[in-house]
Amino acid sequence: MTTNFAVVVGFAPSLDVFQLSSVSDDLFLRCVYIASDGGRVCRPLVVADKGISRIKEHHMKQLLDGVQTFNDFLSDGLVEYLDVNEENNALIALYEREATPETTHIEVEPFTILGVIAGLIPYPHHNQSPRNTYQCAMGKQAMGNIAYNQLCRMDTLLYLLVYPQRPLLTTRTIELVGYDKLGAGQNATVAVMSYSGYDIEDAIVMNKASLDRGFGRCIVMKKYSNVVQKYRSGSDRVLKPQRTGPHSERMQKLDDDGIAAPGEIIRPNDVLLNKEVPIYTSGSSVSSESLRDSAYKPARQLYKGPEGESCVVDRVSLSNDRNGNQSINFLIRHTRRPEEDNLGDKFSSRHGQKGVCGIIIQQEDFPFSERGVCPDLIMNPHGFPSRMTVGKMIELLGGKAGVSCGRFHYGSAFGEPSGHADKVETISETLIKHGFCYDGKDFIYSGITGCPLQAYIFMGPIYYQKLKHMVLDKMHARGNGPRIMLTRQPTEGKARKGGSRVGEMERDCLIAYGASMLIVERMMNMISSDPFEVQVCGKCGLLGYYSHKLKTRICSSCKNGNNVSTLKLPYACKLLFQELQSMNIVPRLKLAEA
Repeated sequence: MTTNFAVVVGFAPSLDVFQLSSVSDDLFLRCVYIASDGGRVCRPLVVADKGISRIKEHHMKQLLDGVQTFNDFLSDGLVEYLDVNEENNALIALYEREATPETTHIEVEPFTILGVIAGLIPYPHHNQSPRNTYQCAMGKQAMGNIAYNQLCRMDTLLYLLVYPQRPLLTTRTIELVGYDKLGAGQNATVAVMSYSGYDIEDAIVMNKASLDRGFGRCIVMKKYSNVVQKYRSGSDRVLKPQRTGPHSERMQKLDDDGIAAPGEIIRPNDVLLNKEVPIYTSGSSVSSESLRDSAYKPARQLYKGPEGESCVVDRVSLSNDRNGNQSINFLIRHTRRPEEDNLGDKFSSRHGQKGVCGIIIQQEDFPFSERGVCPDLIMNPHGFPSRMTVGKMIELLGGKAGVSCGRFHYGSAFGEPSGHADKVETISETLIKHGFCYDGKDFIYSGITGCPLQAYIFMGPIYYQKLKHMVLDKMHARGNGPRIMLTRQPTEGKARKGGSRVGEMERDCLIAYGASMLIVERMMNMISSDPFEVQVCGKCGLLGYYSHKLKTRICSSCKNGNNVSTLKLPYACKLLFQELQSMNIVPRLKLAEA
């Protein structure tokens, strides 16, 4: 029996593209698809004939000797690129020994299945999969080194770790992408135990001595820019600072040229640039010297940073933009460390186990092992059962074995059989050899009582990342401040000096607690939001108005004020009624005697 097939060919810009074309068949639709569009993700796989790899020992020897290259393997048909459509019809084995006669391809290396970010996770195949996904998101938020020239750049916002380290438990991906050269974390000795009650819900207890030695210390670099604009009638001007007078206190950090001096300690509302702009910017061309001082108004650039925090002017650069205007850039440096004032800074291991700093405790009150080792962090054991991050437990064992024997252990994905990941049995043997318990547990003494604890504690080094989410950037409160013109409600967000929102869920909680007067204050009296008085007709239920001419209330519909009453409601509610009326939806209020 013959079967007719249709051939569907994708767009090819040039004949060269056909070298990376995917050819896949669909038996159900009886079509052969040839896709050659640009940007198609393809993966190299070793071709197998009846489960036997085409790459033999002599091929590998030629590759190592430099006789052949990877491109030669491609041209000889030993390796080929497959895209997602072709993989549907392929049977791919992870390892050569697992291949069966039906196997069509074998992985070049199993850890290449994962991307770069996921490849940084040690033993990811021992974790619950969502945890690896969380780490892929959080790995991008971790502070560390970004480049060798990071201190010579002027980025808009830059977070740097002061003492970054390479992880004790590494992977092949880490070495291939150079993550060990520019790390984004620190090796912390972690004790898995409950301590103080401030470690509930993933919060971590931190050792003050570790913080003093530099754990979690970071630098935030922020750029402030200003342009000296040119106009037809003149240009902006930068003046010498006032050494006496009303604004002299805020100008102490300025040089004689009116620009903040590098190395100066600067505080919120200090002047960075003493600039003036002309009041009239249009008109005929006039030289700036001929303009009188009265024709200028001050446009000083102020430093707006966290209240009570002092920063340093790291660098000042002068340049010209594309329009020929002078651009003045300030790089402000702020060194931060986890302190009692900003508890809540976010940390995370490489297994999606995130937590905030719950409390900082003096080292003398911290538990310690019989060898005198004091942990840097204490993590609550309740973080393991529901998250099922077994990879984190193996990382602790591997890191501990690495410290004891003086070598970096590997935890590459799917790597135990191929030798790219150390087996737990091998790690345990190393621990026993150097005098530790095979399961990584230690005999711990209480730092408060000095007595031994009643349980062995799982303790060892784990690579922890400090994330860029810090309390200092997010902490915000206001009494009164700006409002939005349309709704007359407070603005939103810290940058705009906004208020805190009481939404539906907050309202539900207040109802559940029976905090009725608080609900009245927040939602009815509108003391803190958008109070408004409206006139409501008791007969038709529509909004009216107050006539200042007649000194009386009038209903817009009934055209009289016989049944009109005054009602307090949020301005946003009044606005909603008016917007509904504009769409021919008429909301009517039913009034009742209080």
